[in-house]
Amino acid sequence: MGRNTRKRRTPLATKIVAGAAALAVGGGGLVWANFYASAHEDHGGHNRTRSAGAQVATIDCPDVGQKIRNVPDRARGEVDGELATMDSQITDAYQRLATTRRAQAGDSQFVQNSILGPLKDRRKAIIDRIQLEINRAGGRADDNLDELAGCQGRPADQQQDGGGQNGGGQDDGQNDDGQNGGGQNQDDNGNGVAGPVADDFIDINDVQPNSRNSRNGLAANGDGGSTGTFTTDCGVNENNLFNSDNLIAAPGVDNGAHHTHDYVGNQDNDAFSSDEDLANADTSCQNQGDKSTYYWPVLRLQDGTQEFDANDQGGGAEGNIGKILKPAQAELKFVGSQQGDVVAMPKFLRIITGDAKSFTNGDANANTSWSCSGFEDRQVTDKYPLCPEGSQVLRTTNFQSCWDGQNIDSANHRDHMAFVQEDGSCPEGFQAVPQLQVRLAYDIPTPTVENGQVQNPYAVDSFPEQLHKPITDHNDFINVMDEDLMNEVVDCINRGEDCQ
Repeated sequence: MGRNTRKRRTPLATKIVAGAAALAVGGGGLVWANFYASAHEDHGGHNRTRSAGAQVATIDCPDVGQKIRNVPDRARGEVDGELATMDSQITDAYQRLATTRRAQAGDSQFVQNSILGPLKDRRKAIIDRIQLEINRAGGRADDNLDELAGCQGRPADQQQDGGGQNGGGQDDGQNDDGQNGGGQNQDDNGNGVAGPVADDFIDINDVQPNSRNSRNGLAANGDGGSTGTFTTDCGVNENNLFNSDNLIAAPGVDNGAHHTHDYVGNQDNDAFSSDEDLANADTSCQNQGDKSTYYWPVLRLQDGTQEFDANDQGGGAEGNIGKILKPAQAELKFVGSQQGDVVAMPKFLRIITGDAKSFTNGDANANTSWSCSGFEDRQVTDKYPLCPEGSQVLRTTNFQSCWDGQNIDSANHRDHMAFVQEDGSCPEGFQAVPQLQVRLAYDIPTPTVENGQVQNPYAVDSFPEQLHKPITDHNDFINVMDEDLMNEVVDCINRGEDCQ
């Protein structure tokens, strides 16, 4: 598979290249570490005993970006760059964790002294710079951000709960698992990387009908209100446009996502694309008035395939290995509101839905739903479905559809948008805009589980420390429809018609 590449422009912000070189094993992935856990003192002061068996370990850091508010516009580029540097620090620390298991086995304090302690110091320096940049731009930085500097290590089978940070690893890691000796044997999922593992999959027949374990992503439309739809056909990335950037969350940063994205729609979408670049770009959408960018992390089949990025940061060097799977179908549909008419989205409105760090952050922002064709009444957020023969794997995302009426973005890339409430209405101060619904269908051979180990699994690309957990799936959108087309979308939805 070829990669659609083009010359990078010189970034306005400092270009950040993430990641130290990883120790390569099958497919360019990392060698992964284990924790042998013993009793651990949690943040609430209660002892909890974890399994004494080998557990794939990761690093859990509070998500500073989600805690930042009220960043002046002129400081946002610098702040986003600093946050991207913090992501790179976590990646580097995780790679060190994964490649020093022998040293960890011989020194119970190695993880704390050589990995978590230095990481805390580096994160503290970044937080100090973020606070300074906000204050210099006329804002007021939160003095409590310093509390988010510390990270902790934890077993891969312990996911944060829906409280988001759940304490967030805000201690200094002195009680971290994996520092009690016990030995740490090399291990992986049988494919050369840390995940996914057998427990990340579920037979779709074992998912309860009409239940979805996510509180977000409610469909905005219903029997009342604005019942029309507008479908835009932008293909399935036939142009092979891939990169590991994230224009919304990490503008001006090379490899800001640390995983590879699929792109449809706008064809000039990388970390250095300006709004002007997006407006002047080609589009893969059949309606040439839609130059919006739609992107999501790729799915890969861990079958030993050496992709174009097998040795690159964002790809195999950060644990994202195997054959990239394009969707057989990508349905992009805009729908209305249960409570009334919708208004036009502003041009260049940016929306992130789901959370690429849900495994460590908790499920508060998790959104993407997994299912199988023919079983759409069975939806799950934290497992990959095992579909019967002839059934496609489905990824479905219902975006936030309530806009604050003022901003095309916000400091944490979330606060300017909101989900509808249970009755379909928007929260006070927000107004309904067309809701984007993305449905991706894949033809994937069903993985098998043998002796507790998954064979030829598929997995979503992820930050290395997120271990390819399905709950980390996410989706991104930048509105670059021309004014006439956006008005057509709004009129169609408000009239109750189905258009394309």
